[in-house]
Amino acid sequence: MIPVDEAVVRIVAAFKPSAAESVPVGDAAGRVLAEDAVAKSSQPPAPVSSMDGYAVRASDVTKPGVSLTVIGSSPAGHPFEHAVGGGETVRIFTGGAVPQGADAIIIQEDADADGTRVTFREAAKTGRHIRVAGLDFKAGETLAKAGQRLTARDLSLIAAGDVARVLVRRKPRVLFAATGDELSLPGAPRKPGGIVASSGYALAAMIERWGGQAIDLGILPDTAEAVASIADKAAEADLIVTLGGASVGDHDLVQKALGPRGFTLDFWKIAMRPGKPLIFGKLGAAPLLGLPGNPVSTLVCAMLFLRPAIAAMLGVDEPAPVVAARLGTDLKQNDGRQDYLRASIDMRDGEPIATAFAVQDSSMLSVLARSDGLIVRAPHAPRAKAGETVSVLMLE
Repeated sequence: MIPVDEAVVRIVAAFKPSAAESVPVGDAAGRVLAEDAVAKSSQPPAPVSSMDGYAVRASDVTKPGVSLTVIGSSPAGHPFEHAVGGGETVRIFTGGAVPQGADAIIIQEDADADGTRVTFREAAKTGRHIRVAGLDFKAGETLAKAGQRLTARDLSLIAAGDVARVLVRRKPRVLFAATGDELSLPGAPRKPGGIVASSGYALAAMIERWGGQAIDLGILPDTAEAVASIADKAAEADLIVTLGGASVGDHDLVQKALGPRGFTLDFWKIAMRPGKPLIFGKLGAAPLLGLPGNPVSTLVCAMLFLRPAIAAMLGVDEPAPVVAARLGTDLKQNDGRQDYLRASIDMRDGEPIATAFAVQDSSMLSVLARSDGLIVRAPHAPRAKAGETVSVLMLE
């Protein structure tokens, strides 16, 4: 058995960033930039008013009581096309372009209009209430950097820079298949001694959330021929994931069935709980990650090993979301495997308190669903008392 950290390093080393593709900025939420997104225009592109009021020459309104002649208006999107001269003003609205010659805005609350004349109750101040050209950003500035996973806010910023398309990493194609004669889909007739296959639903959601494209090959029966058929799809995959069939029983067929089809093993078995019987290798050119079949083991191993594999293919460095918390209850001494204990997290006096669930059986999805994080216990960790600080891998 190898340590968890070594397994992560060896898995990540097997991948390189995927090719780039151009997509409309509106379709780029959650995607990872392959090159910097650079503004094509400044924002704002010209000086605009930040208030409703009047555009004036500050030298004309040096004290309250000055009256000027209104010569036009400048609403947003309809700029006044002439210059403002001495003794003149232009009615302006928020977002309206500041006319040539004007260098200040007096807000409408400080003005008294009477036909084409307006009298100001405040003096003007040069630059007041004017958003200068390029206040937000200028043409040529980088709006988002290569390797950045784009948020909704990023999309708005990039679009404001007049960028219609962005170059992003192609979504890694992750093919996965569950193995086992005992499995059936929800709502389908149950086989004698069978159970419902559930892990694939969470796995697909995780893959999509982490930036991959989930391709479900369904449930494969426990025959060498069925499991070997995975090799027929290897050329379509950036990563193949199997669920189950990774242990040592007569019906654990992943290595046995795929060996004759070109599977080469990198490592097998990790010193961790849950999830010891994990396989990693290559099926032809495609990396293969064989996850254990117990549902909790499947999903914990996906968080630890599949997530960084997808990140490597996207060219991003996204560390696991680990936080420090205080124990809510005592923990016994650990054995030689790194332990991941499902736990609830509560806030007390501003500090997170992690309390491990009493039952940690790897088949119990209900406990995982109620958990907020996984308390990480190093191999041979000594007995820990309530109140001691531990590391917690957050689930959300």
